[in-house]
Amino acid sequence: MLPNYRIYGDSGPSVYILHGIFGMLDNWHYAAGILSQHYRVITFDARNHGRSFHHEDAGFDAMCEDLLGLMNHLSDDSPIVVGHSMGGKTAMTFAERYPDRISGLIVVDIAPKAYPAGHGEYFKAFHDIDFACVQSRKEAETLFEPYAPDAGVRQFLLKNLEPRPGGGYQLKINAAALEKYYPELIGDLHLSRGYAGPTLFVRGEKSGYIKDTDMPHILNFFPNAALQTIAGAGHWVHADNPSDFITCISDFIVAHSQS
Repeated sequence: MLPNYRIYGDSGPSVYILHGIFGMLDNWHYAAGILSQHYRVITFDARNHGRSFHHEDAGFDAMCEDLLGLMNHLSDDSPIVVGHSMGGKTAMTFAERYPDRISGLIVVDIAPKAYPAGHGEYFKAFHDIDFACVQSRKEAETLFEPYAPDAGVRQFLLKNLEPRPGGGYQLKINAAALEKYYPELIGDLHLSRGYAGPTLFVRGEKSGYIKDTDMPHILNFFPNAALQTIAGAGHWVHADNPSDFITCISDFIVAHSQS
């Protein structure tokens, strides 16, 4: 099955963008629109997210095969692949597995290492709240507040709600599958060969996801990697400082994409 996808632009080298956990292709609408002035940009919903299919397997191996299937479907042989957070780990795995299928790799605010669990309250909210009985998004936000006190995080998570045909709301995501595979999604990536092609790691200045001390480990698997820091940005680098972020990755794409 193909994931739900959207294409921006109709000319130039291809750029694929992979979102993070609980995200969807719409999160990258602004960046994709700007990049599409010069590139053919493909955003897509990962399995169990957005409008893509649900499947009990939510691991990186499966998500890599989804990306490969989409690339084959769109006849792309050597695109640039951009991955944020969970999507960054998928992109790193794909680059190791299919190095000849891409011309470059951009990893946004994630390293190939294990991270502490930090989404437990969100999974709990998806379990606890009876969304079918929720009458408005305002009510949903109020119910979600104890689980996600930060307003920005709440708005991000609530994008996963959609109206039910019979009233109320339902989740777009397959929360059960994501929770089952959550240890893998936040765990060490277990790379073996790595990827020797051109690679850019991008981090937010205010984010702690990629530390200076992570670089020796990164370079062990991505020997041609560079690291750039986006001023004033947190983990959602592309949303916090889109101008500098787009300039940063555009320079890399210009240098390494294949027409």
